[in-house]
Amino acid sequence: MPLVCTIEMDKTAGITVTVVNADASITQTIVMDGTKIEIKVAGDSATSTITQTSEKIAIACKQFEVTADETITMTSTKASSWTSQDTFSVQSTKDATISSDANVAISGAQNVTVEGTSKVGLTGASSNTLTLESAGATLSTSATLTLEGTSQISAKGAMIEAKADGTMNLESSGIATLKGAMTNVQGNLVNLG
Repeated sequence: MPLVCTIEMDKTAGITVTVVNADASITQTIVMDGTKIEIKVAGDSATSTITQTSEKIAIACKQFEVTADETITMTSTKASSWTSQDTFSVQSTKDATISSDANVAISGAQNVTVEGTSKVGLTGASSNTLTLESAGATLSTSATLTLEGTSQISAKGAMIEAKADGTMNLESSGIATLKGAMTNVQGNLVNLG
């Protein structure tokens, strides 16, 4: 069946161009009413609409896809937001960077995972501090774990326990102090001095 094409012109409603494909149950409509341009494609299962005014372009559709052979650039001078009501994924085959001239906040209602196959680094500016805080925290590795501070390392808690399945060495190149309300030194063999 051939397409049915109509053009309607009205001094108040503007111009309406309609193309009807009865075999595919698709109707295409372009409306220019003097304030906006609306392009609509309506089918049995979905309808997509592009609405353009002097200040705004709105796209409403079931699926939205943008493909560029080279670059895609999006710039906003005001606040920008991106919301997904399902899974949200950002992926790059090369380096990826997220930066801000102000604060950056990453939060999750459940788990937050940061993973790198080679190296994961958390760095604070030399004049500031790096803080890790949680109701419970575990730091573990299948290889060597190193804690190092060029000035001072402090550990504080209601109870501190250090345990080694093999050898444990506590060594200081300066003064070493072991102090407690009651101090116990135990072992099958204890050498002092």
